[in-house]
Amino acid sequence: MTDDKARYIAKGVAHVELPPVASPVSVSFVLLPKFTMLAFASAIEPLRIANQLTGQALFRWQTLSLDGRPVACSNGVPMMVEAAFGAVQPDGVVLVCSGVEPEQQVTTALADWLRALWRRGRVVGGLCTGAYALARAGILKDRRFTLHWENLTGFAETFPELSAARQVYCIDDRIVTCAGGVAAADLMLEIIHDRFGMELSQEVMNMCLLTQRRKQSDEQTTSLAARLGTRHEKLIEVVAFLEQRIEEPFDLDACAARLALSRRQIERLFSRYLGVTPVRYMNDLRLQRGRALLAETDMSVTEVAVACGYASSSHFSKSFRLKYGVSPYKFSHFGK
Repeated sequence: MTDDKARYIAKGVAHVELPPVASPVSVSFVLLPKFTMLAFASAIEPLRIANQLTGQALFRWQTLSLDGRPVACSNGVPMMVEAAFGAVQPDGVVLVCSGVEPEQQVTTALADWLRALWRRGRVVGGLCTGAYALARAGILKDRRFTLHWENLTGFAETFPELSAARQVYCIDDRIVTCAGGVAAADLMLEIIHDRFGMELSQEVMNMCLLTQRRKQSDEQTTSLAARLGTRHEKLIEVVAFLEQRIEEPFDLDACAARLALSRRQIERLFSRYLGVTPVRYMNDLRLQRGRALLAETDMSVTEVAVACGYASSSHFSKSFRLKYGVSPYKFSHFGK
């Protein structure tokens, strides 16, 4: 216990009285190259604070990497680790912390290791884009899970049989996932609450200076109305209609007929509230989707063009270069 106090329990002023806990919860963080530091910090700090508040080692933790060597975050800062994942058989909770380019960071060995742990009754999970590793392990079928909204498009193309929720975090039996960023704190607060009660989780939240506790079902991003900056009902309906058909040929007349509006009315709404034409809005949306697919999948430029509703790869390439200043062939990590 002396070693636990030295490593896991920091001194502080605030205190929460809690009966002695027989054994701490072990949490192993597998840090993949280019993982998100914010997600990792948001996950580990509530555990430290829980220990500090109670003066007990309620949680122990360790950091692992693919090869046991330091691993760089997405911001370039190197992080020390204690071992390679394959060198340990951890108890408790195992969380894969990933970030950018998640598809390229998951190895077959890691996927096999996670699947074996889960089959032996361990709790496994993913922070930010860690769900890629769980998907590769084949343990997400019929499970509710999530990952960062920016990566949903690429994930859906890579794993079309799986459907990620747009929630802040998900807990489905022994699989826990969160969208990354400060959502990792929301997930940990839920775990602290389940294990040690409301009083401690509330005080940990106060120590983190979080003023609102989000639920699993909360959306990751703001509503469509908030994103557009208007509550105009008809405009929201039009945008929702178009965004749901991003892979289909652009047909403003069909949209107008469905929503009982004229084409001219729709164009005026876009001009007044969004400052762009419907065609420009849809093209920007398709290019954003194309950028995500090029960054996170091995799809060719032609395949991405089709998935984004373009009639030809040349049209897509020209539009992409105009918007982002680089050709999609050069932007793609795969050079296709």
